[in-house]
Amino acid sequence: MRKKTLEEINEKIKERKAVVLTAEEMARLVKEKGAEEAFKQVDVVTTATFGAMCSSGVLLNFGHSDPPIKMTRVWLNDVPAYTGIAAVDAYLGATEPSEKFHIHYGGAQVIEDLVRRKPVVLRAEAYGTDCYPRKSITTTITIDDLNQAIMLNPRNAYQKYNAATNSGSKTLFTYMGKLLPQMTNVTFSGAGELSPLMNDPDYETIGLGTRIFLAGAEGYIIGHGTQHSPENGFATLMVKGNLKEMSPEFLRAAVFEGYGCTLYLGLGVPIPVLNPGIARKTGISDEEIFTNLVDYSYPSRNRPVLKKVTYAELKSGWVEVNGKKIKASPLSSLFMARKIARLLKEKIRRGEFFLTLPVERLPGKSTTRTLDIKEAPVEQLKEEKRDIPEKARMYKDDSLCFHCGHCLSLCPAGVFVKTNRWEIKAQPERCTGCGLCLGACPASAILVRK
Repeated sequence: MRKKTLEEINEKIKERKAVVLTAEEMARLVKEKGAEEAFKQVDVVTTATFGAMCSSGVLLNFGHSDPPIKMTRVWLNDVPAYTGIAAVDAYLGATEPSEKFHIHYGGAQVIEDLVRRKPVVLRAEAYGTDCYPRKSITTTITIDDLNQAIMLNPRNAYQKYNAATNSGSKTLFTYMGKLLPQMTNVTFSGAGELSPLMNDPDYETIGLGTRIFLAGAEGYIIGHGTQHSPENGFATLMVKGNLKEMSPEFLRAAVFEGYGCTLYLGLGVPIPVLNPGIARKTGISDEEIFTNLVDYSYPSRNRPVLKKVTYAELKSGWVEVNGKKIKASPLSSLFMARKIARLLKEKIRRGEFFLTLPVERLPGKSTTRTLDIKEAPVEQLKEEKRDIPEKARMYKDDSLCFHCGHCLSLCPAGVFVKTNRWEIKAQPERCTGCGLCLGACPASAILVRK
């Protein structure tokens, strides 16, 4: 069977004749018609994910003041940025905490403020030189005042994640969200069959130079991400894009309770269906994607694996462990991932987004190892005591919610439910005031009704 070329597919996109499906639609087609027929029918498959991508940040160029300054320390809204690059360049990491507000405000919030065109206070210090005599500056900037604002993310779009639970006796606050004791809930992340790297596991079309959708703008894959571990199913991407063109709809700062700041990003990758093999791979379904359910009550890096679970089981809302049914909820937003996959599909169909092939494929072997550090243990974060009013009622602010679904496994009263579209709806009349959901929402959309 003759293979397709990228040039042929891009010509069809130009003529608005390309047949484009989302990865979920492709999974159904391959299951019904088979990979050979799907290859004949489909030109492009769109994949997407929307989740917490801590390893993200922006490279900023502020331009020169008069007299000029060689910035050695920089703060943006009291969040430190790294300045060891050049005189007026700085890199702001999404998880860098504010010196004033600690873990409740950080680099992610500054990045979202910039994208929303809000003013940000820039403060800088320097030691002064003959060519850069100025020693300090404090001013207010917006993103439009910057020469460049380049999103540069070392590790995004994990192929998949371990699922998490907690068999211990106390609540844990982790990067996998709030884990209730005695295996009361399970959390998971990743888009499953929509995940970009799950649909091209051999990196035939995903690699250095692949054009992608990044937070509402066009971006590019610039290599494999840090902690890239394809043998274990945990491949990652390093990506870049123009922050000035991004949309706050697909870029949201968040806080994980007791853990710190993170940045939720929407990322989409189009995959050209060049041969039947790619058609077969893009036909992967949630039933075929397995991950480990890990017990986070153990502090060691070698946490025990309780069982293997599929994304279909995780997305069903329940996981069974030793005969016990446990509520499961995502941290990623499948609602937003689907929205990105459909939006990218329409952009391609309208001839507004063309595809590129990588100039270099991603490595097929792990580029990470575990550092064996033997030091005294660090005191863990203590569970915060919260004053919850008796019979307090919680409600959800829909203007803040981005439908990740973390609340689904926390509420014993069933206040929060998901629709078939993975929208998260609230039924506040069911609230008993237990307070388990308070503070757990990454978007701070769950509030106390006074």
